[in-house]
Amino acid sequence: MHVIGRDADAGGPVCDLGTYRARDGSTGAPVGLDVNHPHAAVVVGKRGSGKSHTLGVVAEGLARAEGVAPIVVDPMGVFSGLTAAPIDGTVHHDPTVRASALPPSAWPDLLGLDPTSSVGSLVWQVAAETDSLAEMQSAVADADVTAATRRAAANHLALADSWDVFGSDGIAVSDLCSPTPDVLDLSGMDERPASAVVRVVARGVYEARVASAVDHLPWLLVDEAHAFVGGVADPALRTILTRGRAPGVGLVLATQRPSALPDVAVSQADLRIVHRLTAGPDVSAMAAADPTYLDSNLESRLPRKLGCALVVDDTTESVHDVRVRERDTPDGGSTPVAVSERDATPASVPTHDASETME
Repeated sequence: MHVIGRDADAGGPVCDLGTYRARDGSTGAPVGLDVNHPHAAVVVGKRGSGKSHTLGVVAEGLARAEGVAPIVVDPMGVFSGLTAAPIDGTVHHDPTVRASALPPSAWPDLLGLDPTSSVGSLVWQVAAETDSLAEMQSAVADADVTAATRRAAANHLALADSWDVFGSDGIAVSDLCSPTPDVLDLSGMDERPASAVVRVVARGVYEARVASAVDHLPWLLVDEAHAFVGGVADPALRTILTRGRAPGVGLVLATQRPSALPDVAVSQADLRIVHRLTAGPDVSAMAAADPTYLDSNLESRLPRKLGCALVVDDTTESVHDVRVRERDTPDGGSTPVAVSERDATPASVPTHDASETME
């Protein structure tokens, strides 16, 4: 098996990605991804091209690898299949985090407040001085500010309280850094509370590795990543992108809208897995990072068939045409159909008994 993402003489665990795709479309030799080292990767492709499927394949590969801990951010609720054998992962439905785990400076942004305004400044201040959302609300009620400022801050914190995302304990990073996948099911959350969870988890796994508090190398796999960049979760994701290699934190951002990702996400990624793209801005966003070792422009190499991908590997300065393998666990991200090909008749219409006569 050829392993993408590392030198030929390097060893260690490998994620089974699939097979090479020959120029005539036939199946080639097996191909894998290096998971012995932390990588920054992006998986992109238009809707229905296999992006989420590939993310699930990587999660399965990580689950089988020694010494790593896959954590899947699931905003659409499609990765519960990772709990099935032989992977046996865990789904955390609507996970909660501690209010104090979110940096005080992030609170005004989370609540849509100008941090330099009186209301934003008050929220920032009480977040820095307290440990829970209830304590923040109490501190606002006692704050020596105008009644209007106090009332506005209280209303915004009441909104945060209604999200039910800030718990007294919250999910622990140590619980997430286990050999089997942990799926954070955020499908029941709005964008802002979901972003708060991603910010806390991303920041937590990075700091845990810096402090050598966890042994396994965590990999954070984020589906629909465009929903989390540019917002509350952005600083923590950028930190892993730019500085995650040294402490040992891997990151995989999957999106159908690569044009919505910041330039740093594509430029810092040492692995780019590109499924079919047709929208001009999305093709341009990926083409902007065309490596000098690509023998032709990216657009001309983009795959057109479902499940096929172009993998750009900066580690070995190589490009690979692959067909991603089938999932070993149920794929909740597959596109539903009204009638399966197996059940459909050739004419796709109900059959009619010729012996029947109309009255």
